[in-house]
Amino acid sequence: MIGLGQRPQLPSLSHRVAAIDLARGIAIALMILSHTVSGLLGIRLVPDWGMVPIHLTTKFSSSLFIMVFGIALAVAFLPKVETPDWPHRRRKLMLRGLEVLFWYKALTIVEMLPMFTPQDILDALLYQRFAIWVEILGFYALALLWLPWALPLWCRMPLWSRLLAPVAIGVISVMLERHFHFWDNLILKALLVEDADHYTWGQLARLPLVMSGLLIGEAILRWYGEPANRRRLVAWLAGFGALFLAGFAVLSLPEWYAALQAVAWNDGKHPPALLFMLFSAGGALVIMALCLLGGSRAARWLKPLSVIGSDALRAFIFHIVVIFLIFRLLLGAWQVYSYPQVLALGMGLILLTAVWIALIRRFRELSR
Repeated sequence: MIGLGQRPQLPSLSHRVAAIDLARGIAIALMILSHTVSGLLGIRLVPDWGMVPIHLTTKFSSSLFIMVFGIALAVAFLPKVETPDWPHRRRKLMLRGLEVLFWYKALTIVEMLPMFTPQDILDALLYQRFAIWVEILGFYALALLWLPWALPLWCRMPLWSRLLAPVAIGVISVMLERHFHFWDNLILKALLVEDADHYTWGQLARLPLVMSGLLIGEAILRWYGEPANRRRLVAWLAGFGALFLAGFAVLSLPEWYAALQAVAWNDGKHPPALLFMLFSAGGALVIMALCLLGGSRAARWLKPLSVIGSDALRAFIFHIVVIFLIFRLLLGAWQVYSYPQVLALGMGLILLTAVWIALIRRFRELSR
């Protein structure tokens, strides 16, 4: 029995959890599909049947991706906090953050080259403005630079405060976004809590999803190896996901279909609004529950998605380069294809990304 005053006492796992790779792979696959459609066609040209349900389902990806980020942090690093090896692992996380920051800036150039002037690109590189499709990478880069210093504090917090923290941070973020002027610095506001005029992922605005992932990761460390407890964890995640989706449905009445269309059109995505987050986070929790339920077997059945999820950064780099450097810049493929054709390209790009990662992995093995 776990008491509400208990601090994390977490065992290390001796093996990689395939369900986490699968969930991450699903998030990236949905992201690739969304980016292909918006990057080659634009959502204004998507037919109604494409917005709901097809484009609508991609809205699970951002919440799932960030949630899995927190889960992976918990599983890989929380058991090592405050051990003699922790300074080395903290440095490793921060160096990873610098690597992601480099690719964020490099891919900013790739994304903006077909559409913007050199001055616009330079402004984005200097944090004077923001791109769109690669901004999630900017969130991870900054998070990896400061979160390693916060993990020891998380491990000293009693369970009741860890459970309340996502709610408290969410409320604080909303209040700051609506009522604090940030010394008239909109870039700082966008980076922390998001701003309607800048397409960013705020550190505080999305921190509740990371914290939720940390809590799920703690539960995986405790219970994943025990079938009965794993089923309870799956039930809890699916239950919360269903509750969020039900909350979305109730609050959307009587215009529930209009609410679904609004979510598909990204209404309430930046800054995060209640209806969008209920739908996105609810779907993400259900997907995570299904991945944990399927476990290694589901990861084998959906091998391409698991391969993508095992190397998220490489998958992200590859699909952005293909969409914006190859299709948009070199082939001039902006609004050339119909929606069904772009949809097929997106599905093909998901498979091609998995093949690329597998080939790189095989090449490295042969080079040893």
